[in-house]
Parts: sequence; structure tokens; C-alpha cells
Amino acid sequence: MAREMMFAEAIAAAISEEMERDPNVVYYGQNMAMTERDPFLKKFGKNRVRITPISETAEMGAAVGAAMTGLRPIVELYMAEFMLVAFDEAINEAPRLRYMSGGQVKVPLVFKAGFGFAAGWAGQHSNCTYHAMMGIPGLKLAIPSTPADAKGLMTAAIRDDNPVVYLHHYMLTIDKGEVPDGDYIIPFGVADVKRSGTDVTIVATAWMVKKALAAADKLAEEGISAEVIDPRTLAPLDVDAILTSVNKTGRLVIVDQATRHASAAVVIAAEVAERGFQSLKAPVKLVTSLDATIPYSEPLESYVLPSEDKIVQAVKSVLIENAAAV
Repeated sequence: MAREMMFAEAIAAAISEEMERDPNVVYYGQNMAMTERDPFLKKFGKNRVRITPISETAEMGAAVGAAMTGLRPIVELYMAEFMLVAFDEAINEAPRLRYMSGGQVKVPLVFKAGFGFAAGWAGQHSNCTYHAMMGIPGLKLAIPSTPADAKGLMTAAIRDDNPVVYLHHYMLTIDKGEVPDGDYIIPFGVADVKRSGTDVTIVATAWMVKKALAAADKLAEEGISAEVIDPRTLAPLDVDAILTSVNKTGRLVIVDQATRHASAAVVIAAEVAERGFQSLKAPVKLVTSLDATIPYSEPLESYVLPSEDKIVQAVKSVLIENAAAV
């Protein structure tokens, strides 16, 4: 069975169900358990749900230690930018300890944070920092685009014996969709074909999946069939699924809210260039944010960020280049 949920509601459902299933799962953050009315506090008590000091280094460092002793902490960090002051814990500590101990310790934790708040939040809260984390050995990175994926990936993240950065896009918070009830898990490293097509492959992540699907609808009105691929996790990255699609369509457009030179898009493009070049009928096109700080001004923000129209134009350009080459 399935029922309609908002994106944020689906994440909370996954956390609640895993806390019911496993008493070792604990959940804490700076704005949690502030009153007795907090739903997680009421359900699971102060031993498992806690408010923390305003110190990301302390929050994340405590999670590493707790995970090593057998707990499965979920750290509510709210905004990915807040992680930056504690990147040592996320990049240099948590992902390394299992390897450096020869497998003697596990570090099962989840660093949960929102990102990409493109609604007038300007330079310090609208960023996409996942490029800095997707190539770190031992660190997994989930980035869902639908309520169902949000639940399934959070469940997988909590159960994983390795540290996971779970990033949820703020612009998807109240989006609704059908979410399976009960024990629902999406394996890491398995991309999803959100829309089938034959003329061009569009790879997009998080909020950009929604824009890519809208662009695909517009393209369909003009007789252009676009296949939309959502990697769902950036580490591990399902390159094979992308290559399979590119082998079918011969064209690739990658949509990423991050800036061009600090994006997941450049990694995906490189993988396809190395492993699927023979399938390409036209150069790969990237639709990313401009290499600029996100402005506060709404018109300027729209100018900097990817959009449906920019995706449509990128798709048309690869079709035109292919036709010109022929």
C-alpha cells in the first residue's frame, strides 16, 4: 500500500519507523526537542532525541564517537552550509575510521541537511556543496528528488554501516507524492528512470529532476522524446544506468544546480566521455548555475540558476549539432 505524503513528511516517517525498529537509532540537533510537544521527543524520549549546543563540530564529532560504540546517530544539521565548519568530521574522520581500523569499527551515522534554498536566501544558504563530498572514499551521499525516494533512501542511510550524508532540497519540502507504507528501502547506487525517451538523455538531481521533467513535457509537445535519469545517490554513482541511456539516445544533457566548475555534472560528463564516447552523436551539454554567488534579487537569482527553458534550449542544441554533423 501507499499513501500521499509531503517530501519532508516522508523523511520523518522513515526516521520514525527506523527508531521504532532499532533502539540504537538516536536523533538530535540544534532545534530539536525544544519543548515537550516535539513529536519525536514525545514518542522516543529524551534518551534518544536531544537538543544540542550550537556547535556543528560537537554535534558531528559526537556522532562519530557514538557510531563507533554501536549507536546509529542521525544528526539534524538543517542547512548543508552549517556542515562546512565541521568538514573535518564529515570528510577526514567519519569516512576513514573503518578503513584505518582494518574493519574493526563501523561508523553508521547520517548527517542530514537541507540545501539549495533558492527562494531569496541568497549567498550563504542557496549553495550545493555535494561536489566536495561525492569523491571521498568511505562516505556515501544521498540526494532524493521525490517523497518516495526520500523515504527509501533515508531508510537505507540509517541502516548502512558507513557514514552517509543525506541532502534534501528545500524547494522540494512540501512537494507531494505516493510513498509506500512499511519497510521501504532504496539501495544506494541505483539510478531511476523518471521518464523514458529515445532522442536525448537528461540526467538531473534533486530539484532539477522536477525541472527536467517539466522541460521534457515541453519538448514532447514538439515531438522530442527525452529520457530523464535521476542518480538518487552521488556516491555511489550509477554510471552504468546513465551509459545505458546514452547508448540508446546518443545525446546527453546534465542538469545540476551547482555551479559549473563545482558540480556533480562535470563528474558525470567525464565518466560518459571516458566510457561512452562512442555512443555520443553530439557534445555533452551542461545546464548548471553560473559560476557566481546566488543573488538575493529574484530576477538575478533566476538568471543564475538552471531553468526549464535553459534545459529545453540545451536539448535542442544537441539535436541541432547532431543534425549539422550529419
